[in-house]
Amino acid sequence: MAALGRPEYINIRTSSKIDKSKQAFKQNAFLVLDEAYKHGIRYFDTAPSYGKGETYLKEWQAVNNYKDTVLGTKWGYTYVANWELGFKGKHEIKAHTLNKLEEQWEVSKKMLPNLKYYQVHSATFESGILENTAVLKKLHSIKKTTGLKIGITTSGKNQSEVIAEALKITLNNNLLFDSFQVTYNIFEQSAFSVLTKVLQKGKKVIIKEALANGRVFKNEKFECYTKAYQILENLAKKYNVGIDAIALRFIIDGLEPSYILSGASNKLELTDNLKALNFSLTEEELSLLQTLKTLPETYWAERSTLNWN
Repeated sequence: MAALGRPEYINIRTSSKIDKSKQAFKQNAFLVLDEAYKHGIRYFDTAPSYGKGETYLKEWQAVNNYKDTVLGTKWGYTYVANWELGFKGKHEIKAHTLNKLEEQWEVSKKMLPNLKYYQVHSATFESGILENTAVLKKLHSIKKTTGLKIGITTSGKNQSEVIAEALKITLNNNLLFDSFQVTYNIFEQSAFSVLTKVLQKGKKVIIKEALANGRVFKNEKFECYTKAYQILENLAKKYNVGIDAIALRFIIDGLEPSYILSGASNKLELTDNLKALNFSLTEEELSLLQTLKTLPETYWAERSTLNWN
């Protein structure tokens, strides 16, 4: 819901003529959600900081009353841009405090019983979340009373280290965290080893930013990816799909995660994404795409320069 619930998001797009009113966004969100369900998608991911993301998803679920949808949300960020286009400053404010958890849980829990995943939004060492006993105990209480899978999402160059540390956290001799939502794509592959271990432990892996915020698509601003763009274009031509499908298939075949978030902002993008399910890459092609990885420091420094638009 990151691109469906708010009018601006991190991307490489420089301009857009779409209607950015709340009414238009809600209508579009419902259309995309309907299309996704029609094509067999059952996991839907949102967060309070995704503008109207939680509200739209909750309303859509209530209207349709599906029994088989799996909803996931997060806590820890607050949306503060208030739908102001061209908002100056941070669009979302982070706070991994007990007060914020309790505040946002009161809203998010209204998505039960279809709500199945409750995640710490962007867990980092700096936020202190992994050492905050009061917060961890509250999450354990939520898990115990609702049966929810408690997870973390990660961002930044030390994703692997954060995940490894989170895997050590136990309460009542049981691991607290059940799911790990991680940035992983053709350019950012640094978490591969730890994610393999997560899956081997029977935990869930949810992949976000699979298209690197649009950087997998040919763009003259990123000359450093010239070789990558040529390889991706060749594979897209071979399989008669878009670049997005190749990028998504790389993750499906190479990592086999539990879920991959589409991030589509309209029905056409979603339909194109779903073409990733129509073919498989060869071992040689996977190996070739693995060579396109960049250093985590480089990837995240570049991401920090992208605009909200």
